[in-house]
Amino acid sequence: MSSLPAPQWTLPEHAAGDIDISVLPRIFEDAINIAIFQRPLPADIAFSAQAQCQTDRAWQYSWLGHPDETFTADLLSRLPAPDAALPMVEDMAMIAEAIAFLFDTQTVGIRLRLLNSAMCPRFHCDNLPVRMVTTYFGPGSEWLPEYSINREGLGAPHPDRPDIATDTAAIQRLSPGDIALIKGSGWVGCEERGLVHRSPALENGSKRLLMSIDPA
Repeated sequence: MSSLPAPQWTLPEHAAGDIDISVLPRIFEDAINIAIFQRPLPADIAFSAQAQCQTDRAWQYSWLGHPDETFTADLLSRLPAPDAALPMVEDMAMIAEAIAFLFDTQTVGIRLRLLNSAMCPRFHCDNLPVRMVTTYFGPGSEWLPEYSINREGLGAPHPDRPDIATDTAAIQRLSPGDIALIKGSGWVGCEERGLVHRSPALENGSKRLLMSIDPA
């Protein structure tokens, strides 16, 4: 059986995207500052994630270490709906193990957050080497192609700062399930070219379940 063709995305030269996980190592290419593995969430994982969102309060979970059985047991014990959590937890562990392998480390920083408002609503560039982000429920992160960025607008808000986005029609958004590696200004050689991104706006009553991983 022939493999599915790669999607015909219109991506800027500094972005790599594919429906195969093999796209993620392209983050090591000098010209690339975002690599996106596009994947639809399987129904059992989507249901498992949605079950963790059936709470009135925002919450977060953090882990620093190897994503082993201790991690999965700890996470299962802390989630709001542990009886429905296993598919999502197993998916998180698989992703974390892949990130640890890709960056040749035994230690990763994992965060899972249920948000009811935009965490970082202003376009910004992370001051770190690289971060993995994926959204299990709700809208995905938004990012800007380089041609639509005025980097003089980055930093703390100030009346004299220009708008960061020079073309709002160019704003890109990750889909739920997508796994994206994002370079920040801490990546050697990318100090002035880290990806500019933001959290999506959330309508009243809507929620977002976001996982991020920082290789340590």
